[in-house]
Amino acid sequence: MTNIEGLLAAYDEQLRGAPADLPDGVTVERDGPVTRLVGQRRGLVTAPPDPGVRGDELDRLIARQRERFAARGEAVEWKTHGHDRPEDLPDRLRAAGFAPEERETVLIGRTDVVSAPAPPEGVALRRVGEPDDMRRVADMESRVWGGDWSWLGEDLIARTAADPDGIAVLVAEAGGEVVSAAWLVFLRGTEFAGLWGGSTLPSWRGKGIYRSLVAARAHIAAARGVRYLRVDATDASAPVLRRLGFEGVTTTTPYVWSPA
Repeated sequence: MTNIEGLLAAYDEQLRGAPADLPDGVTVERDGPVTRLVGQRRGLVTAPPDPGVRGDELDRLIARQRERFAARGEAVEWKTHGHDRPEDLPDRLRAAGFAPEERETVLIGRTDVVSAPAPPEGVALRRVGEPDDMRRVADMESRVWGGDWSWLGEDLIARTAADPDGIAVLVAEAGGEVVSAAWLVFLRGTEFAGLWGGSTLPSWRGKGIYRSLVAARAHIAAARGVRYLRVDATDASAPVLRRLGFEGVTTTTPYVWSPA
């Protein structure tokens, strides 16, 4: 077995179901081979690499997930992977009204080999936990993406309050301004922690801030005994992560259904 095959096998075995710890208000439901997370901002459906159903039976399984969230008036994401079977799963999701979002690459890196230079002069990294800091993160994200991301600040506040040891939020600051932010989510019961965030204000890109945030989170994870970091990477961040020692093991595409 190659290194990539081993990493993918660990990913499939440990991360393709419900997490051991759930935020308040989120519940797990199972329908045959699939697992649903209900009660979060957008519902989530996950399945093993091969759910073991085909044709009309697969169509009925997909329809049941759509109808479950339709009854709640909520959107739902079915998380697919490039190595999933059957091969016509994406076509059947589309036929059921699910729309694909941007494809990303699943990258995995060992915490003991990830390293990066310190942030540029004038930029300081800091782990934060106060509500005001979480709202500053959301304000920065709103500027980056051109929308209202205030929900993110409230989500980070709630997650940190509910489980302060389960998440580590880091900011990069310059002159008292948050110029980038990222967070590390510990996945209890697994060898993994997840990397999220990493958005940077346009005027501060290309200076190594993202790399420094990855390395800082790797250091935190390693200190907790975590072996691997996983991230769903865009085409922009994947090359940076590969240079830091991460390896691509598969791709992932969210298929999303939303109520009218």
